[in-house]
Amino acid sequence: MSDLDRHRSGLIVGRFDPPHLGHSYMIDWAADRCEQLVVYVNTSTELDAAPGELRAAWLSELHPHVEVIHVPHSLHTDWDDEALWAKWLALFRDRWPFADGPHAAGPDALFSSDPYIDELARRLDATAVVVDAERTNVPISATQIREAPGEHLHRLAPPVRAWVESEWL
Repeated sequence: MSDLDRHRSGLIVGRFDPPHLGHSYMIDWAADRCEQLVVYVNTSTELDAAPGELRAAWLSELHPHVEVIHVPHSLHTDWDDEALWAKWLALFRDRWPFADGPHAAGPDALFSSDPYIDELARRLDATAVVVDAERTNVPISATQIREAPGEHLHRLAPPVRAWVESEWL
């Protein structure tokens, strides 16, 4: 990969509920293309199947080379609501971990397996990078795991798998 393909800083935003090997694939893929990668673990007690702090801890353990930040909130999603967009952007900027230095301006790339990242990237003045949208490298989604956890244990890292087996099965 050339230096032209590398980003100064990157951001992945997700619920990771629960984190699975597809998430790990995306995090590692993005980290290889950034000087610094930040992962926001969005949590809302109304929606969460697994506790947000635990999801952030798992990702920190599995990916010690990236900055994982737990981002609790009570915001909903309505992409047609400009006031809500302003709240999301303020939250993301407030949680950005670098106050000064080369990464202080915020991410210059946003990574996701979903194309909805385009609008958030535009609003953060960053490049949107869609990673494995068809999920061919690790064919799984967190929704599939929540709906049938026993069928997808092989798509979970050991600490996540142990928790899912003890709490959901």
